Amino acid sequence: FRMARLVLSAIVLMMAVITFTEGLRGVGPKKCCFQFNDNKVSINRVVGYTKTSQRCPNPAFLLKTVAGRQLCVSPSAPWVKELISQLEAKKVSGSNTNL
Repeated sequence: FRMARLVLSAIVLMMAVITFTEGLRGVGPKKCCFQFNDNKVSINRVVGYTKTSQRCPNPAFLLKTVAGRQLCVSPSAPWVKELISQLEAKKVSGSNTNL
């Protein structure tokens, strides 16, 4: 009986540890940028973008390239503002063509 209790206690402890560590994974942002690509990127090389979480220390955009890479860029850079505007315009005009 003592052995069964010990095994049951070990299983409960393991489950508690797993539950706790799995819960910690969802706490922080998935991707933050600490260095930025300063080279201008052509709109032809970009297929999309996402904004990093507000919980990240540096505001940034992640550009997804046609090659499948992600580039961190500063949202305050003039060329980035222009690129995002172009991507937004492309997205809006693309959705209107389906009417």
